[in-house]
Amino acid sequence: MNLFTAIEQRRAVKHYQANEKMSAADFNTLMESVLLSPTSYNIQHWRFVRVTDVEQREKLKSAAWGQAQVTDAAELFVVCADVNAWNDRPERYVANSPQETQDMLLPMMHGFYNQKEQIQRDEAMRSCGIAAQTMMLAAKGLGYDSCPMVGFDREQVAELICLPDGYVIAMMIAIGRAEKAAYPRGGQLPLAEVMVENRF
Repeated sequence: MNLFTAIEQRRAVKHYQANEKMSAADFNTLMESVLLSPTSYNIQHWRFVRVTDVEQREKLKSAAWGQAQVTDAAELFVVCADVNAWNDRPERYVANSPQETQDMLLPMMHGFYNQKEQIQRDEAMRSCGIAAQTMMLAAKGLGYDSCPMVGFDREQVAELICLPDGYVIAMMIAIGRAEKAAYPRGGQLPLAEVMVENRF
């Protein structure tokens, strides 16, 4: 599918064909695409919990106040972020760079994030947002629909997935074949209302 068509047609679909599965080839293509998403300093904060267990899906559905897509979609991901990834063997993130680049970036990374909890969290959540959009567009390109979700009890979900200390949950994403089309778009603000030039 053409990229711009995928952008136009990607919608938050709530109802899925419950018996439809994603092929292994499509899953691999999807995740290979997601892993190419950009992150600051190439830190790759994201951590994806792929939920395949039926009982676990039911528990997550309860934590999401009964939303059907949690159990019915072919794939369900809890998109998380390791807030401290910047300080976890950071040499990994520049391993393929020239030595002079590594020598420059590693101290810069430390200086940018060290003792700056808000920046650490903001960056981790930004990374998840970019990866999530890549995931949804890649899914659409493969012929699937998706639904980003923030409507759930975060404490319950964290407990169910055994979220490690220092991690945050960004969202859940359901992916599958639509049973019903998404509702019409609620109303897009005009460009003139959301963009200014040079300053507000």
